[in-house]
Amino acid sequence: IFSFRSGSLSKPMLTQPLYEVAQKSGCMDQERCLTVIEQALQHQDSPVTAILDAKLVSEEQFLNQLSEFLEMPWWNDSEAQIPNEVRDSFPIKVAARHAILPMRNEHGELMIYTSDPFDLMAHQAVAQVIDEEVQWGIAPRGKILECLREGYGVGADTFEQILEGGGGSLTEEESSESVTILDEDDTEASIVRFVNQIIREALQQRATDIHIEPLDEDIRIRYRIDGVLNEIPVPPKIKLLRATLISRLKIMSNLDIAERRLPQDGRINLELEGQGIDVRVATIPSISGESVSLRLLRQEKFDFEKLGIDAEDERIIRELIALPNGILLITGPTGSGKSTSLYTFLSALNTKDRRIVTIEDPVEYKLGGVVQIAVKPEIKLTFASGLRSILRGDPNVIMVGEMRDFETAETAIRAALTGHLVFSTLHTNDAVGGITRLIDLGLEPYLVASSVRAFIAQRLVRVLCKSCRRPTKHSKEYLSKIGYEYQGSEIVYDAVGCPECRQTGFTGRTAIYEICHLSAKMQDLVTQNKPVGMLKSQALKEGMQTLRRAGFRKVARGMTTIEEVMRATMVEGEKEE
Repeated sequence: IFSFRSGSLSKPMLTQPLYEVAQKSGCMDQERCLTVIEQALQHQDSPVTAILDAKLVSEEQFLNQLSEFLEMPWWNDSEAQIPNEVRDSFPIKVAARHAILPMRNEHGELMIYTSDPFDLMAHQAVAQVIDEEVQWGIAPRGKILECLREGYGVGADTFEQILEGGGGSLTEEESSESVTILDEDDTEASIVRFVNQIIREALQQRATDIHIEPLDEDIRIRYRIDGVLNEIPVPPKIKLLRATLISRLKIMSNLDIAERRLPQDGRINLELEGQGIDVRVATIPSISGESVSLRLLRQEKFDFEKLGIDAEDERIIRELIALPNGILLITGPTGSGKSTSLYTFLSALNTKDRRIVTIEDPVEYKLGGVVQIAVKPEIKLTFASGLRSILRGDPNVIMVGEMRDFETAETAIRAALTGHLVFSTLHTNDAVGGITRLIDLGLEPYLVASSVRAFIAQRLVRVLCKSCRRPTKHSKEYLSKIGYEYQGSEIVYDAVGCPECRQTGFTGRTAIYEICHLSAKMQDLVTQNKPVGMLKSQALKEGMQTLRRAGFRKVARGMTTIEEVMRATMVEGEKEE
């Protein structure tokens, strides 16, 4: 290995050892493996990288075998972090450029981990910046990049180059682009590249929101992943570019960079791997400076399978959306997935023989073949006025973003009574609460009973990571207290955490539903303006499954945990009837 680093090892001498290591790692395609190694050496590329990129072997098994063959230390500490003194003395631009990880071993010696021990350029770069003796080891590429991100911060290599280059000012060209391509090959260090790295990292981690928040002497960046906020590591001196960072985001979203006293709203058009991504931007002035929030909206395909909906709930909902008229209301707090469900319902109804018109604030996703209107209060285009205009446009199906006031609700009910199918949302804790909310808006109970077909309450629960979930047991007293009906045969799982799920124990989210169908008996009770307790009791008698019980069905299927369901559902009524 050392003679190869100095350039004296011949290609045949390297080909056979790498081939044998690949075979020990489980490579089945022997002929292709030899071809990949020989072609890489012929073009003076890295044979190790070529084998891994060709996906001929498991990366971890191959690199582990390679470390044994070369008698180099193998990475075995999944929780290790770069020491501060190493981070401050070892340049991030060298570490990032060559994908190498500086650490200290138990003897205090400087360790450099690499996924390619034959990378001569990396050895030379380290020798130029470090005077002390260095020991080299081997680690998976993903772990190296993860530790660099945690130790130095997202985009730290670009950030350091910006500071070295004198500053991060925005050019005229950077200020006028209409669509930002996140994966465009941008080798020049600039504030544009730094911002793109922050957004690209968020998308790769499946984040739905990015929050850039000023602190007194610093700046904090957080991603919302699976509904939970996670603070991400940032370069230590990021406060030096705080104003430029926020200005860049304002320019991307066509906002006034000079206005720092008033909230502003805008949009950014992004592209990643050929896929369009719409970003809603909101700035909020605070005493420490401006805070910027970005909502990342990917162009998605909406279908029932993606919702993760139970077969019985899907059957009920499909029957409801097939009705010729009436109102279907989805209830729940902000961020509970109401819009995604509505778009799924509309996509299922989006056929050539139906005219679908929506009015939203704002339009989150674009649906082909659907007429979508954005609310604009500044020109008096509100939900109520827009809905009245829609009714003159001969629609079959109408979607109103939210029933916020009496005028909107009354117009929607009139639309339902005149033969239209109307979808909308309400902010209530449960399905039955939607009935009282409409009456509180000023609607007559008999109008609610005659026009609304069903109320659907919705929540999102995180889905367990299948790579690390483990069986767990709860006491019968606890299960009885929370209303979990244990059958004795199902396995209840708990979250653990592993590299695949970023140590959270969860990957993705799924929806749980509480469907309150307005039967004839329920309509009578609503018309008589009976209290919500009586309405809920009747709905439960008729088979309504509460949110918590719907969540427990997901627990029994091994999809989520009891704790996650308890977190997402109401605290009210620990013992449900």
